[in-house]
Amino acid sequence: MNVIPRLCLVLGDQLSFDLPSLQALDAERDTVLLVEVMEEASHVPHHPQKIALIFSAMRHFAKALQERGVHVEYVTLDDPHNSGSVPGELQRWQALLQAEEVHVTECGDWRLEQSINDCGLPIHWHVDTRFLCSRAEFAAWAEGKKQLRMEFFYREMRRKSRLLLNGDGSPVGGAWNFDVENRKALPKGVKAPYPARFHNDDITLEVLALVKARFSHHYGALDDFNYPVTHADAQALWAYFLDYGLAGFGDYQDAMASDEPFLFHARISAALNIGLLDLRQLCSDVESAYWAGSVPLNAAEGFIRQLIGWREYVRGVYWLKMPDYAQGNSFGNSRVLPEFYWNGDTQMNCMRQAIGQSLQHAYAHHIQRLMVTGNFALLAGIAPSQICEWYLAIYMDAFDWVELPNTLGMVMHADGGYLGSKPYCASGQYINRMSDYCRGCAYKVSESTADNACPFNALYWHFLMRHGELLRGNQRMAMMYKNLDRMPQSKQQALWQRGQDLLARLDSGQSI
Repeated sequence: MNVIPRLCLVLGDQLSFDLPSLQALDAERDTVLLVEVMEEASHVPHHPQKIALIFSAMRHFAKALQERGVHVEYVTLDDPHNSGSVPGELQRWQALLQAEEVHVTECGDWRLEQSINDCGLPIHWHVDTRFLCSRAEFAAWAEGKKQLRMEFFYREMRRKSRLLLNGDGSPVGGAWNFDVENRKALPKGVKAPYPARFHNDDITLEVLALVKARFSHHYGALDDFNYPVTHADAQALWAYFLDYGLAGFGDYQDAMASDEPFLFHARISAALNIGLLDLRQLCSDVESAYWAGSVPLNAAEGFIRQLIGWREYVRGVYWLKMPDYAQGNSFGNSRVLPEFYWNGDTQMNCMRQAIGQSLQHAYAHHIQRLMVTGNFALLAGIAPSQICEWYLAIYMDAFDWVELPNTLGMVMHADGGYLGSKPYCASGQYINRMSDYCRGCAYKVSESTADNACPFNALYWHFLMRHGELLRGNQRMAMMYKNLDRMPQSKQQALWQRGQDLLARLDSGQSI
């Protein structure tokens, strides 16, 4: 009897040994295919470190599979036969191997999944079980709801996973969410742990040379590459965070500090998103640390909420609403993304800090993204597609399923409030409260209308004024509009004019 060979495609963000499409593999007859292709590396100008991470992790994963006796075909970027796209390589290798079945685990990118579906091959799709909530399960939860709320979804995921629950099913500590205890600024004298570092082996050094030669025109530094590219190194980074970072994460996860890019954050999101770490293991380890008395509840709950609450929630929204979701632009924004997002050349110290570290490390934590670079893009009326492309390109952990809802929905409120109930807008006072950035700035956070006033201040009120028709009916915005309405007309006019001047500078291509 003839044995039908099967071809299993593993993408660069699917580097898990328990990937569903690998589970039915027959090592004697089947082939695993991994491909480095220019289309995926350059459809946006990805940070060079991000490209290096994925290519190096892919090569290490291929080697590990081969050591397990799996037949692997690996296509490097410089292979002269490389077609340059994932569908092209699937077609080429299906023909070479005469494979009658092609097995693929669900993609993280709607664009890529559609292109694979349309490539004319018999694709057998596998549900991505690395997530706690499947696409179908999320769609069933969302059915009939006009608006979705992460908090209610999160509670369902807590019940499903049985994490941090008492025996009767109630939440440990008497509340589901301790977010109010996660918002402390970093006190003077509190030092974050020194970042864990990793050795670049020969495979990584070869990849770094390739990326330097082929992607030097992309924005971002390559010399500071320091990320785990194997499962063992990713586990080491995770263990380091459990020992030295998690306890402080609860209090200071929203804090920002000059020249401190990492603080108490785990830096494991990129490793998790490409498959080097397992979601369920991470949550179990955090829960165990809490029960052992090693970390406070606000740290354990806050971290678990990010994983099984927000992360799963945005993935669900993405697959429920694509492809139309990507076109959302509820405020009608059309302003071009300022050049200083790509080079960090701005007098605003908070923006310079957040953008500078993003270019250097391909990393910024969630408050820097939401309340600094994202807040400015929202207040300035940047076109959602342009800021979405920037986030997707610049960050190590950014893949379409997680980046697009976070940016378009959470940062820009461009989905009209489907994902989040209010725009996350703020003046410079929020940044001053949560960081020391304002002390090293050319602008004064205490001023709003003067030439040296913090741009966030006037732009915040300008945003509220120009979008009052859309936002005044939002109950969560009521206090903001009450404060605006209390202002004398002369103050409102001065704020409007200052905002107009700042936006005119952006439109003329000037930095701020």
